[in-house]
Amino acid sequence: MQIGRWNHQGSGGTASGAGAHASRERRGRSSSFSPSDFSAPSRFGGGRPRGGRAGRGGSRGGRSFGAFGETEAEIAKFVNRAIVTTEEPVFVPEHKFSDFDINAHLKANILAHGYELPTPIQDKAIQHALAGQDVVGLAATGTGKTAAFLIPLIDKVMKQKGERILIMAPTRELAVQIEKELAGFAKGLGFRGMVAVGGANIVPQIKQLKLDPAFVIGTPGRLKDLEERKAIDFGGFGTVVLDEADRMLDMGFIDDMRFILGKMRKERHTLFFSATMSRDIERLIGDFLSSPVVISVKTRDTSANVDQDVVRIARGADKFETLIELLSDREFSKVLVFVRTKHGAERLAKDLSRRHIHAESIHGNKTHGARMRALDAFKRGSVVALVATDVAARGLDIPAVTHVINYDLPSTYEDYVHRIGRTGRAAHKGKALTFVQG
Repeated sequence: MQIGRWNHQGSGGTASGAGAHASRERRGRSSSFSPSDFSAPSRFGGGRPRGGRAGRGGSRGGRSFGAFGETEAEIAKFVNRAIVTTEEPVFVPEHKFSDFDINAHLKANILAHGYELPTPIQDKAIQHALAGQDVVGLAATGTGKTAAFLIPLIDKVMKQKGERILIMAPTRELAVQIEKELAGFAKGLGFRGMVAVGGANIVPQIKQLKLDPAFVIGTPGRLKDLEERKAIDFGGFGTVVLDEADRMLDMGFIDDMRFILGKMRKERHTLFFSATMSRDIERLIGDFLSSPVVISVKTRDTSANVDQDVVRIARGADKFETLIELLSDREFSKVLVFVRTKHGAERLAKDLSRRHIHAESIHGNKTHGARMRALDAFKRGSVVALVATDVAARGLDIPAVTHVINYDLPSTYEDYVHRIGRTGRAAHKGKALTFVQG
């Protein structure tokens, strides 16, 4: 790609899909995209943000209320080259999974999944959870927190007859993901887990609860609904996990969380995981945990595997056409596109599909089933782009995402970090682009 390709000022159409690929090859353009191909005065770098129309799916006027990235100092945080080599020390765990004093069948399941060496949060948290201690785990999403609490709690269910585990998660997708990981670790162990989330028919969930599953994994709102219908008794659970607790607070679940914890017996085992430590988080810990072990896994804000840059949208230009141009490049093969609103996500996905870019959307207004189908299609590679609100920014493990595009600015830098954390996972390289008006 040449710099000049990104200097157009208007909002005229551009080829997309297979036609765009073919025309690009005929013109002899390279299909390899790299942020290093762009420099001022192109949209990548340079200039100051001015007004301008935001285009489909975003806020108008070029400025978003409460958005992060409206000053040059903030925009600078969206630019960071991926590090090919790093001087960071290699983590050496104190344990292997085979070292932990856990059920032999569970240990075999863990090894069958290819797990041998724990991540830092697993290495520190599992031993304390096995000892029955309350744990506060401070670690970013994608650091292996799910296994850090599932492994010791599955062992607990195996060793303590009648033990039941309640797990709270902020989103339906994360709850389903936790249950799938549970099913893998607990294969052949003779107990079940179930998911209780909104957006899905509550009647089957009530029927499943009558079977007294050992693990109940749900979102706070639906769990509270089930309690109000007398379908679940929180006093019957000896252990509770709050996963992505800061995100649950951000989503307005604080009252529901307090309601549920208040209904549980005071003598319980509590595991608490969060990426950040706010005053509300501190109050929750003080009110509901007993002498917890605090484990903080310090990592850099953003992965060294993610190449970050900005896309400058010229005044008067339509950023939708810029998005079409990007997604028409073969390198953009599995792309998460983040927008701020549910309506914007739905509209943008439909607009992309009309331009022959295979896209799905995921947001809070969709039913649970529709969200699962969209997520599954994206994971399988059936769609090129998944347009999402921040509901997809936390906790989800989607393999091989090539790019994250912030079509709308994030609300906070923390939200930005979580968004771009969907790419560049494990040993893979990823790219993150943020659209900036100006």
